[in-house]
Amino acid sequence: MGKKARPKQERLAEKLSQIRNTLGLSQSEMLRRLEFEEEMVAARISEFELGKNEPPLKVLLRYARVANVWTDVLIDDELDLPDKLPSAKKHEGIKRRR
Repeated sequence: MGKKARPKQERLAEKLSQIRNTLGLSQSEMLRRLEFEEEMVAARISEFELGKNEPPLKVLLRYARVANVWTDVLIDDELDLPDKLPSAKKHEGIKRRR
């Protein structure tokens, strides 16, 4: 009985990169904004944005708070981030058109 890996979110890396780039932050600045400069190095931000590693839930929560969106928006591949970040009010995302 092998342990089955849970499926990866296809758009998570893209959304994390979009948040950082929309805010005009370097990876080091993003790390500071997330308040994780003591726990990890900027290269981890790159790993998250390239989809090499998934960030821990605590990191996802901080990304959502920085962007002022619900965590669902980051996790749900069917939702897009709002155009303006950080969102003026807590944003529930935009349903993707197919």
